[in-house]
Amino acid sequence: MHHVDSYYAATANQHAPWSELQDAIQCDVCIIGGGFTGLSSALFLTEAGYDVVVLEAARIGFGASGRNGGQVVNSYSRDVDVIAQRYGSDVAKMLGSMMFEGAEIIRDRIDRYAIACDYRPGGIFAALNQRQMGHLRNQKANWARYGNHDLELLDERAIRREVASERYVGGLLDRRGGHLHPLNLALGEAEAIRRHGGRIFEQSAAISVHYGAPHRVTTAKGEVSATFVIFAGNAYLPSALEPRLSRKSMPCGSQIITTEPLSRDQALTLLPNNYCVEDCNYLLDYFRLTADNRLLYGGGVVYGARDPGDIDALILPKLLRTFPQLQDVKISHRWSGNFLLTLSRMPQFGQLEKNVFFMQGDSGHGVTCTHLSGKLIAEVLRGHAERFDAFARLPHLPFPGGRRFKVPLTAMGAAWYALRDRLGV
Repeated sequence: MHHVDSYYAATANQHAPWSELQDAIQCDVCIIGGGFTGLSSALFLTEAGYDVVVLEAARIGFGASGRNGGQVVNSYSRDVDVIAQRYGSDVAKMLGSMMFEGAEIIRDRIDRYAIACDYRPGGIFAALNQRQMGHLRNQKANWARYGNHDLELLDERAIRREVASERYVGGLLDRRGGHLHPLNLALGEAEAIRRHGGRIFEQSAAISVHYGAPHRVTTAKGEVSATFVIFAGNAYLPSALEPRLSRKSMPCGSQIITTEPLSRDQALTLLPNNYCVEDCNYLLDYFRLTADNRLLYGGGVVYGARDPGDIDALILPKLLRTFPQLQDVKISHRWSGNFLLTLSRMPQFGQLEKNVFFMQGDSGHGVTCTHLSGKLIAEVLRGHAERFDAFARLPHLPFPGGRRFKVPLTAMGAAWYALRDRLGV
């Protein structure tokens, strides 16, 4: 399998390929999945001296890590005030202390390993009505309590200076957010793992895992014996490989298009300070400029991870509703990708067997949360589990309707919230 035909694949940095596993090998840690969760884990562990093997079923960054909107968004899919209401103040304090760490890890990786991934600082949460603006005021106060003072509320006039659209009544600028080329970040992290002696194998899907001492992970042509195993496949992990991980999560699809290159003046007229933007709807839209002045625009959710037949028909009307001045623009790339949703919208971390761990279900905040999870699993293997356990103790709730009905029931619930968004209530 090769990367989907996306803008990111078309502009990926040159890199040496990784071979397919064709032998029986041994290591300290075997990681199943070559996206951000697996790569972040592998890089932290190889830096700490562990012998690490990464098994990727397709190509590095094949899944959500190489297809997403490229936005570095802080916190989690549920903000710290919701976490406090659901799980208590002590849990909120612990998780709140980590909610800006993923973005800091990304910036450190880019600087330390000179990864060319077009990073640009600054992201805007855009409000379409006064109710959403009230949420952003609360968010600013919540985040400031946990140390993020690089925030600015934007009134209607201010956001018009940042985004050339009449849709928004205000927004919140987070200067600790930003945007980048996610596939190039993944490839750069993989090269850093190789530099530290880690072994990566592409086209090497794990087809079975036999728990024991050591654990054994088999592929079509090889086998890895390891003291530790980490499941890091998220929405692209086959449910049959470890059914316990699929019962309380659901793959969902999102779609993205990019325009042909705009002139520099036209691009900077749309987004003068080159910030990325996401709106505050339940089914949100997100957009930004690429390094070569294309507008990248994504949005919507397809529950159950079906690939829609006509991505342009889904996304282009959203783009033109935001920027009607691009009526005659041509679309150069369109693609779909899956992320893993949990009912709580919080990440799921945990231990399946002795020395067998998993991290999954970042629910749309995967760019930052995956980098944090890699640091936390490295702490666990080094004997410091407190921060990992703060996530692992969160309840992993089943979707209503079970395997058969969870997709239609979740879609019905999302439709209700989408109606509330449109009505502004």
